[in-house]
Order: sequence, then C-alpha cells, then structure tokens
Amino acid sequence: MSYVVFNHNKEYGARQGLEGPFHYPNGRVLYYDPKCGEYYDPLTDFYVDSDEVSDLQKQVFAYLQK
Repeated sequence: MSYVVFNHNKEYGARQGLEGPFHYPNGRVLYYDPKCGEYYDPLTDFYVDSDEVSDLQKQVFAYLQK
C-alpha cells in the first residue's frame, strides 16, 4: 500500500540499485543506496550527510503531526 502526502515531481522515477524516490516537504528528492547505507541527491550527484537527512525526516514528522 502506498499513499501520497506531498506533491511528487514526476521527473523522478525508479533508479536501478537505489530505493525511492523519497519526496520531502521542501521539495527535495532523495534516493537511498542500500550498498552504501546513504541517501543520494540526484540534483547534486552527491551523497547527503546523515544529519541533513535526519533534519529532512523531522520535517516529514512535523508535517504529519499537523
């Protein structure tokens, strides 16, 4: 089962070897790389710091508590 909480940007689809895309309230889209154990940002082509991902996840929880 899946559901949409935020508007999803249709340009981001599945990518081989990555989980996601994960859409965040601020419009950011990340993929999870299970081999590296890190989140990947396709716009910057870099992995995202775990503290930054934690902040994004907190935004999701705050949004859902409304």
